[in-house]
Amino acid sequence: QVQLVESGGGLVQPGGSLRLSCAVSRSFVSTYVMGWYRQAPGDERELVASIPSIGGPNYSDSVQGRFTISRDNARNTVYLQMNSLKPDDPAVYYCYVLGKVAWSSPSQTYWGQGTQVTVSS
Repeated sequence: QVQLVESGGGLVQPGGSLRLSCAVSRSFVSTYVMGWYRQAPGDERELVASIPSIGGPNYSDSVQGRFTISRDNARNTVYLQMNSLKPDDPAVYYCYVLGKVAWSSPSQTYWGQGTQVTVSS
């Protein structure tokens, strides 16, 4: 069974920073993409950032220049450094990984449980 455990959410003032972490419970034979979505109440889930196994990261326009995604393949962990947080950023942030747990398995997307980010003075 694959589990993604997120941490690092919380309350921060506007302009502040948070670093989210997402640890995957087991290794994959291939992780094609790791990334983060977010969902605010009443809104659809929005892709925030993603990072493929090969190639550079991608960001939504709303976070470009403020957020940085990175991954540590040895630790099966993906991070999201969030700087200059704005009142538009509060949401539940979900990490995901698209990959194979075995070469004989199909590619699947696995999700974390979500971590709340609140921006308030």
